[in-house]
Amino acid sequence: MHTYTLSELRIGQTESFDVSITQHMIDAFYEVTGDENPLHRDPQHAAEWGFSSCVSYGLLTASFLSTLAGVYLPGKYCVLHGVEIEFVKPVFEGDELHIEGTVDQISEAVRRIVVRTVITNQRGEKVLRGKTKAGVLK
Repeated sequence: MHTYTLSELRIGQTESFDVSITQHMIDAFYEVTGDENPLHRDPQHAAEWGFSSCVSYGLLTASFLSTLAGVYLPGKYCVLHGVEIEFVKPVFEGDELHIEGTVDQISEAVRRIVVRTVITNQRGEKVLRGKTKAGVLK
């Protein structure tokens, strides 16, 4: 876990990590949320809509922005203020995701940063993009 303070952060500073989407993650997300949409649960239904397999939950993918903010950028002193996201492509079980954030703005007056976020799959395709706004306590 990083322990960046506001004074240590710089515009353009980047942090990233990788994660593999597993069926266990998808099932756990279902257990927590109760989202039983057949696009996520029924391979035949997903195929009827032109997908090769069940589509992972978009908010499962977006949940890694919490890890990005709370562990990597800024890390320990983060208080998440908001997240703006756009889902660009679907994510599937077995996808290897690269989560990356770059400091786009720093406001010393309100002790907040804006991090531009991009998640790509193993083919280098963007699957999510957005902005994370985070307070920095220290």
